[in-house]
Amino acid sequence: MTRLMLVLALLLPAAVQAQTLAKATFAAGCFWCTEEAFDKVPGVTATVSGYMGGQKKKPTYEEVSAGITGHTEVLQVTYDPAKVSYEKLLEVFWVNHDPTVVDRQFCDSGSQYRPGIFTHDAEQKRLAEASRARWEKDKPFKQKILTPIAAATEFWPAEDYHQDYHLKNPARYRFYSTGCGRYSRLDELWGKYRKK
Repeated sequence: MTRLMLVLALLLPAAVQAQTLAKATFAAGCFWCTEEAFDKVPGVTATVSGYMGGQKKKPTYEEVSAGITGHTEVLQVTYDPAKVSYEKLLEVFWVNHDPTVVDRQFCDSGSQYRPGIFTHDAEQKRLAEASRARWEKDKPFKQKILTPIAAATEFWPAEDYHQDYHLKNPARYRFYSTGCGRYSRLDELWGKYRKK
């Protein structure tokens, strides 16, 4: 009996924590860059680069990047709502993508780079719509916000070499993200909001 109580005492906190974690999914262009942005957020417990919004099951990077599957590159974020709110994740998302374009982000073009918020339940949809409405009113640029909000569909993790790319290949990642004009465009669009 004592052994059973000990096992339960050890497993219960892990089971409770797993029940309290939530998922959020964002498309902000290249998933390497999206992953870097969300990995910095306290309360985010995991990020996985992958694909969503297409027709093919188990798409490969080559298929998605060729634009033949209908998927977009996304980041699935696992987070602890007790430590970070979905609203905070939305703030991070907005200032880390260009909401004024469709079917592209920075130097990457094609529907596989289209931005979007993929909601997992009615509350996320409500919060995402409220966030978009707020930014439409308070945005620091003149162009209209074009970023769509849609229900999450099946998520397909990207190949292992794409996961944590910014950590595994820091020089290549920095060359890509800087050469692509990502940060200069984000600073131009969002200004002081990127500094928060």
